Amino acid sequence: MRLILLLIILPSSFAHAACVILLHGLARTDNSMSELETKLGEAGFAVVNTGYPSRRHSIEELAEIAIPPALESCDESSPVHFVTHSLGGILVRQYLQQHDIENLKHVVMLGPPNQGSELVDTLNAIPGFRLLNGQAGVQLGTDEQSITEELGPANFDVGIIAGTRSINPLYSAILPGDDDGKVTVESTRLEGMHEHIEMATTHTFMMNNNRVIEQVLHYLHHGEFLREENRP
Repeated sequence: MRLILLLIILPSSFAHAACVILLHGLARTDNSMSELETKLGEAGFAVVNTGYPSRRHSIEELAEIAIPPALESCDESSPVHFVTHSLGGILVRQYLQQHDIENLKHVVMLGPPNQGSELVDTLNAIPGFRLLNGQAGVQLGTDEQSITEELGPANFDVGIIAGTRSINPLYSAILPGDDDGKVTVESTRLEGMHEHIEMATTHTFMMNNNRVIEQVLHYLHHGEFLREENRP
């Protein structure tokens, strides 16, 4: 009898696994999140790795293009999490300003330009920047074209990971303070955030960093990051 009950219960629990929606960054594809997709799947999450044309539309348009289909791919009775890289975090902010997600649980942002990037301010003056990065790229600055100030504080549970290493000294020379080569640590902060940690990783590769992935998993499970003093 006990064996029969287990066979009945286990499939049901897997059917309602928490859903994690992955959103990549500007000028990247869903392939950039494949390592996270694999590790989250191995941890028992139902993963939706969403690709979207980041250089073809504004942030307002991209949020509506990328997020609704991803939500439809999740079981409607399951909790929903987001794990985002760079621009992906801004899409979540934009979407949640316009919509409610009833079963939203945790959001983890990796290197989000929540206060814009001074790098965009500088490079936007260079011919070809808009062509290469699209309207969404232009909107990630800190000037009057930036969308980040309009989005307001977080009204959802969010943990943020900021990188502190750079592989581009030229870009880092433009950015004030500690940075990950694209975004300053300070810019990643967001009013209303639940947690914020800094890690020795670069903007370009942080989503593939094993220690970053460990922190992502811990936050999704526990709603907080793993502190060094609590590490086994």
